[in-house]
Amino acid sequence: MTDDAPRQFEIDLPPEVVPGNYADFANVWHTPDVFVMDFVSLARPPQAGSDADGNPVTIVPGRVVQRVRIPPQQVFELAKALTQQLEFWEQETGRRTDG
Repeated sequence: MTDDAPRQFEIDLPPEVVPGNYADFANVWHTPDVFVMDFVSLARPPQAGSDADGNPVTIVPGRVVQRVRIPPQQVFELAKALTQQLEFWEQETGRRTDG
């Protein structure tokens, strides 16, 4: 195999992965070697609570439904792909996101 040869990916999607997981939001963090995306689904409706100092806060219970780790080099490709798909979505739906 040479580095100059074009790559043709053959990607398998197992049947149990086809439905996917719904996530309300994602939390992204990193180490020196990897970027981590935790996709979170709300577990229950938000509720009133207080922090350690007694100040009022809204508690939003959530559960990680998927954790994805990618190498730093792939972050740029992921950002480009998300931007491209968001532009396609905006054209198809006529809607624009805030951002």
